Amino acid sequence: MTDNTLKIAHQAFEHFKHGLETGDWNQFLEMVTDDFNFWFPMGKYHGLHEGKEKAREFFQYVAEAFRGGLAVTLDRVTSNETTVVFEFRDEGQLFGEPYKNRVAVSFDVREDKICSYREYFGSDGKSY
Repeated sequence: MTDNTLKIAHQAFEHFKHGLETGDWNQFLEMVTDDFNFWFPMGKYHGLHEGKEKAREFFQYVAEAFRGGLAVTLDRVTSNETTVVFEFRDEGQLFGEPYKNRVAVSFDVREDKICSYREYFGSDGKSY
């Protein structure tokens, strides 16, 4: 694993966390490649999606779903040469209802950008 991969992924996760806490995803979106793709496990955005604009649309939806923001607690980081997985807990309101969950997000790093994102979560509460 390169130190740069971990450094870039940690920076991206801080921006990702900021997005969950505040609804402002601009810093995270600045770190993704134009050909960025993401996979989400359920709901309106279930499955694989491609492109930075589709990601912008998705994260806007996340901001609306968690309008009051989420409290995020990082539990574990696992990495290899190109991929870093962050396991965390989050809690707040989902469309005005109590929400808490355990989540794993996987970032693939290419040079100094995130080129791919996958999310997996448990069932500690209602999910979106």
